[in-house]
Amino acid sequence: MAVHAAEEDFEEFVVLRSQSLLRTAFLLCGGDRGAAEDLLQEVLERMFVRWRRIKGPPEPYARAALANASANRWRRRSRKPEADWELAGTPSVCGHEEQVVDQDAVLRALAELPPKMRAVLVLRYFDDLTELQTAAALGCGVGTVKSQTSRGLARMRELVVEVTR
Repeated sequence: MAVHAAEEDFEEFVVLRSQSLLRTAFLLCGGDRGAAEDLLQEVLERMFVRWRRIKGPPEPYARAALANASANRWRRRSRKPEADWELAGTPSVCGHEEQVVDQDAVLRALAELPPKMRAVLVLRYFDDLTELQTAAALGCGVGTVKSQTSRGLARMRELVVEVTR
């Protein structure tokens, strides 16, 4: 494949899949759009350099890279994300739309989960990957995906109740 053709293929991938990948990054970053954009940019830069060597469809590779890069960001910082002090204790939306309130509660609860657990839930339920695909994307076993899913959903239930109080 010529260099020019490879660049065109990469550009086409970015145009077609960047919105979906940004949504995944947004959820992995706990609802922080700026961090999600940075994360996606970082992953796409790495993918561009490796584009000709990526085996198989590039989207699963991108999703795995997003999940891993997200987890690595928190490891490098060796801390959890700081709470948004302006929003603490105040409703985050000013409408009566139940769906918006529910989405906000889910995003806040997701942000409280450990990165690996968050990645499992995002890939399984927001990106509709199977347990096997999720395990492959995260480089872990199906049993790990199952246990992280079970624990993550239980914790999400607790957190959503806390957030909506």
